[in-house]
Amino acid sequence: MTYDVGALRAQIPALRTGIAYFDGPGGTQTPAPVGAAIADALTRPLSNRGSVTTGEANAEALVREFRQTMADLLGGAPSGVVFGRSATQLTYDFSRALAKDWAPGDEIVVSRLDHDANIRPWVQAAERTGARVRWADFDPATGELPPSAVGELLTERTRLVAVTAASNLIGTLPDVAEIARLVHRTDALLYVDGVHYTAHTFVDLARLGADFFVCSPYKFLGPHHGVLAAAPALLETLRPDKLLPSSDVVPERFELGTLPYELLAGTRAAVDLLAGLGTGPADDRRARLRSAFAFASIERHERALRDRMENGLAALAGVTVRSRAADRTPTLLLTFDDRDTDDAYRFLAARSVHAPAGTFYALEASRHLGLGDTGGLRLGLSPYNDADDVERLLEGLAAFLKS
Repeated sequence: MTYDVGALRAQIPALRTGIAYFDGPGGTQTPAPVGAAIADALTRPLSNRGSVTTGEANAEALVREFRQTMADLLGGAPSGVVFGRSATQLTYDFSRALAKDWAPGDEIVVSRLDHDANIRPWVQAAERTGARVRWADFDPATGELPPSAVGELLTERTRLVAVTAASNLIGTLPDVAEIARLVHRTDALLYVDGVHYTAHTFVDLARLGADFFVCSPYKFLGPHHGVLAAAPALLETLRPDKLLPSSDVVPERFELGTLPYELLAGTRAAVDLLAGLGTGPADDRRARLRSAFAFASIERHERALRDRMENGLAALAGVTVRSRAADRTPTLLLTFDDRDTDDAYRFLAARSVHAPAGTFYALEASRHLGLGDTGGLRLGLSPYNDADDVERLLEGLAAFLKS
């Protein structure tokens, strides 16, 4: 099957501006069908969930379809899909719920490779309960986080391990399945940040072995919110703070207030668009998603563009690529000899090439790389990038280095 990037680009109005977007790790541009689904949900009869009126039935259907869609994307159960305002909010909520059972002397493990959203909520929860925080370090020279870096920290007192499935800063893809195997030799739970991972890789929760997995649809063509997936039986064991009259069933007990039904509709549309890039039976969304990511393939398309970027960058003097792991997403972090990455960001933006600079909330990773609180210039590919985008980027960087 041939990947038709032109057909995808035609559905994204923002690309008509002529801008080459390399800021996908911070949020992708939105396809027209996603916007249309949001507008349709908002303008049809809509009420709080129920079964009496048309508006109630529409709301109920939107929630049900959203949960099934995300279950198809992640390989989980619809009743284990939790809506959240963001992955950060969900992680804070679950850190508070899980920490209710922590005691002084318990231990948690966090990784320096992670976005701060999968570090600070756990560190702060540990501080409140007297639990000990243990840090898993990645190799700054290679960008690798070997499973042993986590495994050697595990003890009988470990209650939770938090790790990323893909670094949003340098793209490293740790072996989460092996980390899960080590973690589950103990009684600890594994909380996986899949925000950057889900945008580039076919997700199989059973293979990964994550007890909790969070992602953000706005990183894969959808609207701005977060999603957590877990086994319904595990969610049943947690007692979050909630209003007395609100539902206590799973997963509703974790969703505070009325859901934004229009965002649920937009997420369903985004996942369906991704599924439409693959092949398979119309009634088997997961099979089509597997085809789109693994065979059709989004991964192959992005990898080819990444190789083209890396080859071009290798020809530019004074550029250091910090993304070096053997297995990684199409995300590159650059620094320059005697040049400021923020200046590069502004220079490229003036040429309608969007590639932002910073730490992107992966503060511990940036510091561990020796880049302090400044970070670098991040080049992030998305399914809609094409070869022309890459050439414009390389030409812009060459011009910046000569300026």
